[in-house]
Amino acid sequence: MTRRGVICGGCWLVDHNKTIQNWPAEETLTTVLAQETDGGGPAHNMAMDLARLDPSLPLWAMGALGHDREAELILGWCRERGIDAGRLRRLDDVGTSYTDVMTVAQTGKRTFFHYQGANAALTPDDFDFRDIPARILHLGAPGIHARMDAPWGDDASGWVTVLKKARAAGLHTNLEMISAAPEELRSLTWPCLEHLDSLIVNDFEAGALTGLELLTPADTSAEAARRAAERLLDMASLELVVIHFPMGCVAASRTGERIARPSVNVPAAEIRGTNGAGDAFAAGVLYGLHEAWPLERSLELGLAAAASALRSVSTTHAVATRDECLALAQTWGWRPAIS
Repeated sequence: MTRRGVICGGCWLVDHNKTIQNWPAEETLTTVLAQETDGGGPAHNMAMDLARLDPSLPLWAMGALGHDREAELILGWCRERGIDAGRLRRLDDVGTSYTDVMTVAQTGKRTFFHYQGANAALTPDDFDFRDIPARILHLGAPGIHARMDAPWGDDASGWVTVLKKARAAGLHTNLEMISAAPEELRSLTWPCLEHLDSLIVNDFEAGALTGLELLTPADTSAEAARRAAERLLDMASLELVVIHFPMGCVAASRTGERIARPSVNVPAAEIRGTNGAGDAFAAGVLYGLHEAWPLERSLELGLAAAASALRSVSTTHAVATRDECLALAQTWGWRPAIS
């Protein structure tokens, strides 16, 4: 069987995005400057970003939804982008998961208010990889799925069970995390590491997993990020670790590659919000892995896709095609080299 395509499993939800004038103190008022409804969650964002990068790429959705307006929105977006949503389980008496995302206009910083809803009922039984000719499973996110976060049989969590099933089915496995407290990230993610082929995380998540301090008063230390990537390789059988941060990314592979790349020099006037930029980066890198591109080129696409995503407060709407993202990066140029 020739394998092609990506399964995007786990967290499917709706984001209610609001751009606000300022972050208010308790019992005070702020003004909502703009609002829009969009899809969100690691599985949704990866699927939509990949569909925008390459509309010909086969994509499958796996997760849980309710029977409500939010579910119909998600299913409609899947139909619009040609994503197979036949494996999204519909649940009665529970709403589809959603997040209220508040973005401060001047800073672009976000705050999230999350309702688990149907995602809390998701279990490993909802993941069936038979008869799907995909190459990659992208799974996320531990920490916001009550039953998946709990032990399942002899496994530390449902996430471990799903990753085992995916590997047994011949899939490349990739996991996305959420920015929870470090001790929670470690307890949820460490048991998954030995069942992953790749891990694409941000600087905070990498620091939480390894115990290394990546953040400096000015920025993220690329050298510390490289050490964190190497430590993660030592902790498990991962083939690739990629760590991204505002100024760029670093990558370390099992074959010995060590790459540091600066991010795109996005004009300040083009930036509307950072919501979804990390997902777009991961989508670009994962697309390159799927296409067997050299690692350097995969990272370039990830950075270009992230830059493209910054043009909208939504999670995926501003992500363009693969070629358009790369052309946009060349137009804007790259930040100075990092080391």
